[in-house]
Formats: sequence, C-alpha cells, structure tokens
Amino acid sequence: YIVVPGDTVSEIALRSRVSVGAIIAANGLSPRARIRIGQTLTIPGASGPAPTRADTPAPAPAAAAPQGRTHTVVAGDTVSGLSVRYDVPLSQIVSANHLDARATIRIGQTLTIPGATGASSAPLVGNTFLGRTYPATTVASANENKAALLAQDVPSRAAMQDLIRRVARILGVDPALAQAVAYQESGFNQRAVSPANAIGAMQVTPSSGEWASTLVGRPLDLRVPLDNATAGVAILRQLLRSTDGDVSMALAGYYQGLAGVRRNGMYPDTERYVTNVQTLMTRFG
Repeated sequence: YIVVPGDTVSEIALRSRVSVGAIIAANGLSPRARIRIGQTLTIPGASGPAPTRADTPAPAPAAAAPQGRTHTVVAGDTVSGLSVRYDVPLSQIVSANHLDARATIRIGQTLTIPGATGASSAPLVGNTFLGRTYPATTVASANENKAALLAQDVPSRAAMQDLIRRVARILGVDPALAQAVAYQESGFNQRAVSPANAIGAMQVTPSSGEWASTLVGRPLDLRVPLDNATAGVAILRQLLRSTDGDVSMALAGYYQGLAGVRRNGMYPDTERYVTNVQTLMTRFG
C-alpha cells in the first residue's frame, strides 16, 4: 500500500481489516507508528491493495437536534473526553444520543453535543511538532486523550519514574535505559500527549499500544499509568531483542522505527535522540 496525504496506520488498518499491531510489526514502525507520504507499506493478510477512503462506508447521519452542535467520532474518542472538551455533562451527551449504559461510540458516528453552539475551546494539543504537521483526525484524537488525562488523577513525575523503574526490572530491561527514554520523551509526565497522539510518560501511540498488548499478552490502556509504563518498556525489550542488544539501534528504532533505520540509517534528529538518551542513562544508572 502506498501512503497518501492524511493516512494514518489506524485508518489503513480499519480499511484493510487488518490489526494495527500487525501493520506495525510487518513494517518495523516506531512506537509512534510514523508513516510518510509515498511510503510503501506491507499489509499482512491482505490479498489486494488497501481500500481507499472512497471505499469506506460513510457514517449514517444522526437525527437532527434542536440545539447544540455535532461531533464526528474519531479514533481515541470517548464520551468522557468529549464531555471535558465541550464542557457538557456526560449524562447529557449520553441522553441526547440514546447511548447504552457503557456509553459505547464508534468511529465515524455523528454525536449531538447539547448546549455546545460553537466550536470547542482552543485545542489542548497543536497539529505540528519538529516541523511535521499531523492529520486532523490524529490531532483530534490527541486532544481527546489530553482532555481525558487532564480530567483524571495521575501519579506525580517522581511516582511515575518509580513505576517505570519497577516495570523495567520486572520485564528485564535496564531501568536506567527505561528511565532515560521516559525522561527524554516526556520528563515522566503521564499527562503528556503529542500531536502524533503519543500518550503518557513513555509517549506511545494507540496503534503501538496495540502492538505492545500483543507483546505482553493483555490489553493495555495507555492512559493508565501502569499500562503506559508497561507498553513503553515492552517495546524497548522487543527492540533490544531484535537488535541483539544493540542499545543505540534499539533507541533509534523507538524513535524512528527499526525498519526505517535499517533501510535509511539514522536521521539527524534520530542521532540526537540516541545521544541524548545515552547521556541521560548515566544520570539514572
């Protein structure tokens, strides 16, 4: 499949009916699941090319509501996150859209947001980072995750650091390495969310979280501190195994994607990342 503008791994997986984790593993993508326009991706298990957006069924329109605005659900959306984003009680959104007791919503669904007559407040997460501009759906999902994390209790930075250190010991990864990555990525901030929708202290995207879930054998929720630490450390462990313990290559793979490093070498920003993390390891050793 050839990547076109606006593509994300989660969208390609949805259209191809293939798991996100399978696409990440088949293409050696980074934990951020970065892809670039023109890149050729292998879609495992697909007998032909991935369907285009035009092949994806359009969502059914929601019933008109007398007041409020509408919101089209994107990957990562939750009713609680929308409640925080639009400053509307969760119960009102559930009632206005006749949702079930679990407040289940689906990608592409159009929701009525009662009482919200205009655009939401300024976004919590922008759409650019290090010169890259991310698709609107990715940024929208990042904002939902940011809103949800702001609305929930999270550990202090010191407590998150301790959690990452303990998880690293359990999974057999050098605690200094895990801590250095977390510090470089977020400063141990579990509420950090990037425009690429990398979540939490270890800055793992939802698609890479799915991959990490397969590595540890259980579903991981990246907004849960323990699961976030587990996802990041499990990915580091897998990268170390794939590089025969080469820390520099594993770190480059965490940042750039291992297949991309092997194909193109380390980009200048990747080299800076690797150097910074290795320097930080001496602080946590």
